[in-house]
Amino acid sequence: MKPSTLIKFFPVVLAIIIIFANLQLARAEVVQIERDFQPDPLTLSGKSGGFEKSNCGNISATPNQVLEVAESLPYLRLTVESKGKPTLLIESPEGRFCVLGDNYSQEKPEISGYWQAGKYSLYIGDLSEQQNDYTISISQQKMPQK
Repeated sequence: MKPSTLIKFFPVVLAIIIIFANLQLARAEVVQIERDFQPDPLTLSGKSGGFEKSNCGNISATPNQVLEVAESLPYLRLTVESKGKPTLLIESPEGRFCVLGDNYSQEKPEISGYWQAGKYSLYIGDLSEQQNDYTISISQQKMPQK
């Protein structure tokens, strides 16, 4: 190959490297959840929605949050708060499932109960096809603290 040909391909190769590096940086931080964690509730935040269409609204291609539950917990509650119509897609040791808000939860996706030890990938989606700021509240308390 001639040096002039290599110079023409250099910007394309550089762009591919930059895109790949940005995708690697977009990976979610792993949050360790242990019995009696503090503070309780633990809050995490980010941007909901994305460009991947799913049965749980529009989600991002990678998890928004990853929880690593160190040991099985008899009770854990997750609540998502966001504008729009937020959803919560969870990939867990038990499988993949979607949580939608309803009238009882004031349109906030919420799930509670027994959580076995393992990795939980959380995708914060949106049914309104928009992206909004969100907050996830994680608690071992049965009733939300005011």
